[in-house]
Amino acid sequence: MTTRRPRAEDFLELVERGRRGRLKLYIGFAAGVGKTFRMLEEAHALKARGVDVVLGFIETHGRPETEALVAGLEVVPRQRHTYRDVSVEELDVDAILARRPQVAIVDELAHTNLPVCRNRKRYQDVQELLAAGINVIGAFNVQHLESLNDLVERNTGVTVRETLPDSFLKSADQVVNLDLAVEDLHERLKAGKIYAPDKVPHALERFFTGDNLSTLRELALREVAESLDRATTGKQARAGEDPSQKGGAWGRVLVALSSHPPRAATLLRRGSRMAGRLNTDWFVVYVETPGEAPHLIDAEAQRHLLTNIEKAKELGAEVVRLRAKDPVAALLDFGRSHGVGHIIIGRSNQAKWRQRLGLTADARLLREGDGFDIHVVSFEPLTEEKRS
Repeated sequence: MTTRRPRAEDFLELVERGRRGRLKLYIGFAAGVGKTFRMLEEAHALKARGVDVVLGFIETHGRPETEALVAGLEVVPRQRHTYRDVSVEELDVDAILARRPQVAIVDELAHTNLPVCRNRKRYQDVQELLAAGINVIGAFNVQHLESLNDLVERNTGVTVRETLPDSFLKSADQVVNLDLAVEDLHERLKAGKIYAPDKVPHALERFFTGDNLSTLRELALREVAESLDRATTGKQARAGEDPSQKGGAWGRVLVALSSHPPRAATLLRRGSRMAGRLNTDWFVVYVETPGEAPHLIDAEAQRHLLTNIEKAKELGAEVVRLRAKDPVAALLDFGRSHGVGHIIIGRSNQAKWRQRLGLTADARLLREGDGFDIHVVSFEPLTEEKRS
């Protein structure tokens, strides 16, 4: 798959529309594919056309070719913090807001800011700039998408700690995939163009294996293809058509959430991915039974529930809290009244005799959920490391 290289004029056309800032994202599948280099090239092209562009935060990683492109561009000084006796530099949101450029370039959007910063994540800094009418060009690697976290870990064995929500990607006005053959990336790595020579052998043995890079490259290509599909076609019902009558391919997505499921994050990521592929809305529904009233469940379960609800909102879901004696009936009634086509639920871990008798929520949904596509998600046993 090849991606047409957008001209600076393409983004400039978007810049000139509307009052809210426009967002352009460069996505790669690994360090060294050229995201920062390409952003800096575009910054020079925009400047040549008279656009007021600044560098909000650029991470060159000491690469000479990239550092050379910083010259000639205005750099907004970073904000320096001392945290635990260590000096750290972060994006200075207030300085950019005060400067008010037309376009700000911001790198490594999945970065987690220091606790002393106003926003927890750098992508939230960007959202603040966009809300103020400042256009942003940014970059990140595909493995940092929250909904891909489980998939990346399962296929590569690499645990990605810093993530950003898929809803941020979906909000972008332009998405560009920076593709590179795995062999070419290996050559760049061995030539010392990505990391210092002493770090190359370790990188080749761990993250930069051929299998890992091929998997991540495929994910990046697929993600950008789906982004383009969402932007151009979508699966929206025509005037007068009822999406709730169109079956699973048309319906919205519902994730059933219990007060303390073993792997709620997996369910939420699955729902986010499915809603993204279908270009549809999705709900996270928690049914509070009389026995799960806030004063009856323990503090730990309450904490997990609130954490999962916040994660769902971050991923772009509409969170709904229902009260009912029968969770299954409540889920089905909600689904039928809200155009849901897909229901995602975790496999029950209740007693085996309840499973054999078909009394568990997943078995009942399969039996009673006529008109819905029911997706029952199995979970791998949690290791002690993953429980902590």
